[in-house]
Amino acid sequence: MAIAVQIAFNAIVAGAMYALVALGFNLIYSTARFFDVGYAALAVASAYAVLYFYKTLGLPLVVSIPLGIIIAALLGLIIEKIIYRPLRARKASGTVLLVSSIGVLTVVQALIAIVFTSEFQSLSRDIGSTRVFQFFGGAITETQLIIIAAAFAVMIALGLTLRYSYFGKAIRAIADDEEVARIVGIPSERLIGIVFFLGTAIGAIAGIAIGFDSGIQPTAGLALLLGGIIAAIIGGIGNVWGGVLGAFVLAIVENVGVWLISGQWKAAIAFSVLILFLIFRPKGLLQK
Repeated sequence: MAIAVQIAFNAIVAGAMYALVALGFNLIYSTARFFDVGYAALAVASAYAVLYFYKTLGLPLVVSIPLGIIIAALLGLIIEKIIYRPLRARKASGTVLLVSSIGVLTVVQALIAIVFTSEFQSLSRDIGSTRVFQFFGGAITETQLIIIAAAFAVMIALGLTLRYSYFGKAIRAIADDEEVARIVGIPSERLIGIVFFLGTAIGAIAGIAIGFDSGIQPTAGLALLLGGIIAAIIGGIGNVWGGVLGAFVLAIVENVGVWLISGQWKAAIAFSVLILFLIFRPKGLLQK
């Protein structure tokens, strides 16, 4: 019983992080129509920004976390304007945009390593100070509970925004057909820029969560992004809620697999699930 509860707790925490990454990734993919790999580096950049404000300058968390999110979101917006938008204007293919995003990933990771070194670091000032709660034999930390609450708050807020606001309806129109959306007067380029800002901000929350839960390195974002991409593909690429469903499915399978086999097989389990979905259900659990 205790093992089952602990697996459930671990799956919920991992699923919440994957869901945040998948939400932002799917939001960007559905409008810009390419795999933005640079998204991973910006998620980690937000965590390092919090590290600087919180641990180096000593600012309170209520100031450091919003600053870290805003900095990452602004970077996402700037990169979209100076790199991706000109490429889209020249009718660049998805492959060209993907390669350019790999360049963004490499450059941002290198800059983070130069400024903060490549050493493993935690955002917590005192790692041992985190409270641990026991439920039915399973343990979960206060930090993990906050991560779960933040993830579900973002999911609900984004869902309501996409469904009921003019912005959400315009984004759905662009995702369906950008050319038609432009013809009917929707400013697609400006809205795609806002999507990059918003999507990167959501990814930044996941990066900060990782920093408090398990720590960060300059390359930590890539593993987080891979989990988010696999979750997005499992749930249905381009489907925002499909990504959330895929995140929790992936997290459950990973944690059960790690318990049955070994923690070293975690990545192999995730990619095995991905391969099975690509073979038997390539459109994912929920179609776009």
